[in-house]
Parts: sequence; structure tokens; C-alpha cells
Amino acid sequence: MINTTPLQPFSDEVIAFFNDLSKKLMGMKEFSDVATFGFWIRKASLLKEKEKYDDIDVRIGKGLTFHIAPSNVAVNFAFSLAAGLLSGNANIVRLPSKEFVQTDIIIAAINDLINDTHKNMESYICLIKYPVQKEISDYFSSLCDVRMVWGGDVTIANLRKSSLKPRASEITFADRYSVAIINADAYLSEENKVKVAENYYNDTYLNDQNACTAPRAVFWMGENKEEAKKLFWENMQMMIRENYQMSAVQAVGKQAAFYKAAAFIDVNYLKTDDNYLMRIGIENVPENLMDFKYNSGFFFEKDIDALEEILPLCSEKFQTLTYFGFTKEQIVQFMKRNRPRGIDRAMPMGSSMDFNLIWDGHDLIRELSRKVTII
Repeated sequence: MINTTPLQPFSDEVIAFFNDLSKKLMGMKEFSDVATFGFWIRKASLLKEKEKYDDIDVRIGKGLTFHIAPSNVAVNFAFSLAAGLLSGNANIVRLPSKEFVQTDIIIAAINDLINDTHKNMESYICLIKYPVQKEISDYFSSLCDVRMVWGGDVTIANLRKSSLKPRASEITFADRYSVAIINADAYLSEENKVKVAENYYNDTYLNDQNACTAPRAVFWMGENKEEAKKLFWENMQMMIRENYQMSAVQAVGKQAAFYKAAAFIDVNYLKTDDNYLMRIGIENVPENLMDFKYNSGFFFEKDIDALEEILPLCSEKFQTLTYFGFTKEQIVQFMKRNRPRGIDRAMPMGSSMDFNLIWDGHDLIRELSRKVTII
């Protein structure tokens, strides 16, 4: 792999490989994350992505990319691999340490293609698993031209103990959090309120709020907030009961997280029918609110009169602003007025986990390839 010739971004052979992989994965309806990845790597989808770049003819992959996937998200490794291949690189991908059926499905499909019609991709893909051991990370880090680390602050700190080549670069995706804003009046006028709840469920419960993209707090604007909240959370509880399972340790963890928050900040428990959904009212928006976040359906909640009231949370750790009932232009104007250090993405509710080749402010195609100056 070290001596493999880099490709141009969006090369024909890579797009053909992904299109065939897509055909194998899109039928996996029982695993929505696998099917979503399959849909994203369709030829038509990738060609649309290619159109966004006007300098591909003078770009070449940097060489070898070493990816460290997060342990708690099944399909992230595949999106990371896709970014590496589409940029023109050979890729060593450390797989999630946790076992996932979805991961196994994608690996099996990749192996089928490499062993059959896409043998030319063999030297560009190496999927590995190993325990956290510095010597192994040292070795792979010493080979790579780019190291891409998903998995949070601790993982990044540990990997940085492993040296890179002098010209190698690094892209890191540190611990982040996300927030949702809802226009109560728009929700009340929405015909399909159940669909809105389904969208929010997909943003949060599908990954147990473990993904950085999952909202941890909900802010309500509008005139009829109480009526909207009642209907929204009723629909959410219906969705949760039908689709979600929670262990005893998660239930206890949520209670403990609430008591910890109550010891340090001004909060109140908003009663719900059961512990599958925990709503924590906050009187103000302290900068350290996310120090008390938890997963498994644990949400801070507050009524606001203007978007500017969320600014105390807009540190560099704020990743995704999920919204319902606001226009794109309203979000653009909010960003222009305030220029927050955080918020790298603003996404309509239900699409917070949609992958994009610009992630956390990084243009992955450009950062994983090099531009050749020709005069």
C-alpha cells in the first residue's frame, strides 16, 4: 500500500467500485444506516459531489490515509473510508472496537467485490482491528501521509503520542455536542406531526445520543410553546415505546445524570410518563451545560425568545444545530450576526446524521488530496 500510486479525486474506478457496493447494500432495509450509506455511494450521488470541485484535474491523493473510526458508531468507518478513496488515497481503517452487525455486512460486501470484479481496489483498502496498543498505532502512524481520527478528545490525545512523518497531516474529530431549535407555531401548523417526531427520534435515539450530531438540548421559540411541547413529546413517547429498548443501567445512569446536574446548575425535572424520555428544564443557559449531558433520551429544554439566547453554548465544541420551523436564510442571518466560534453544521430535523464531504468544517476532499501548481 505504501507504494500504491495515488488516484485523482472521484476517479472512475473508485466511483465504479462504490456503485457496485451500493447495489449490495441498498436492500438492507432492516439496517437503515447501512442502506443510507449504500444510497450515498450511488454513482449518481457521487457525480453530484464531484461537480462541487473545479480543480480535480490538478489534484492527486496524498498517498496513504490511516483512519481511526469511533467505537460506538457502526457505519462511520465506511464513510471515512469513502472520503479517503474518493480523495484518491490508499486507506488503512481501524474498525470500531464494538461488534456491530452493520459493520460485518459492509465488510463482507467489500470483500466480495475485491475478490471478484474489483481486484484493482485491493491495494487501496485495508480494514483492521487491534486492541489499544501504542506500538501498533506507532507503526501505522509512521506509514501514513494523513491520519484521520474520529472518536473524541481522549482518543486524539493517545494517538498524538504516535509520531507522523514530517510531511504528514492530521484531521481530528474531537468531542462535540449538538442542539435542536423548534418553532412551536410551525410545529402546530404541521400536518404530519408524527413524522416530525420520527425525524427527531432518528436524530437522537437511533444512536442512543452517542453520535456528536445528536441534539442534547431542545430550545422552543414561538407563541404557543406549551401546546406544541405537549403534542411533540406525546408523539415522541409513542415513537420511543414502539422502537426503543433501554437497559436498567441506562435508566439509573439518566437519574444519576439529573442529580449531578441539579447539584451544580439550576434545573427542574419535567414529568413524563416513564424514564424512556427524560426532559430537564433549565432556567438559563450556562456555558457549562454540556458538562452534564447524558445519552439514552436525556434532553435539556428551555423556552427562548431569540436564537441569540443559545450563544452561551456556541463554543468550538458545538457541532450541529438541528432546526424545525426555521428557514435556511434565518439560520444564515443568525450566523452572520453573531459569528459563533462553534456550529459547523445546521441541518433540518431528521437529517443531522447525513454525511457530507465537508464535516466539522473540514473539506475532506481538499484536505486528503494535494493540489499541483502548474504554471
